[in-house]
Amino acid sequence: MVGLGTDPRSIRQRVEMLEQVLERSFRIPGINYAVGLDAVAGLIPVLGDIMTAAMGAYIVWEARNLGLPKWQLWRMGANVAVDTAIGAVPVVGDAFDLLFRSNTKNLRIIRKHLDKHHPETRVIDQ
Repeated sequence: MVGLGTDPRSIRQRVEMLEQVLERSFRIPGINYAVGLDAVAGLIPVLGDIMTAAMGAYIVWEARNLGLPKWQLWRMGANVAVDTAIGAVPVVGDAFDLLFRSNTKNLRIIRKHLDKHHPETRVIDQ
C-alpha cells in the first residue's frame, strides 16, 4: 500500500510508484524493453505531453517537500522540461520518450537525497 502521509517514507513510495507507471509499466514483447505511460501518452499530440509533464512536475514538487536543495530541484525541473519539449516533436519526440527517462533520473536524485538524509526510508531491492 502506498503511503498517503507527508513523511519521507510515504513520499518515497509515491514517487517510486509514479516513476514505475511513467517509465516502466510494461515490456514490449520481442525486445523485452520496458516502457510506461510517458512513452505511450506521448503518442497523443499535445494532451499526452501535457499530462506526463504534469505528472513529472508532481515528482519535482514532492522533492521540494522533502527539502532537496534548489539546485537539485532546478536540475529535476530541467529534466522534465527537456523531456516535454523534445517529446512534443512528432515522431522524433516519440523515439526520444523511449530513451530519455526524465522521471527515472529524478527518482535517482530523490533516492540519493533520501539515502543520505533519511536512511530509514531505504528499501532493499530483491
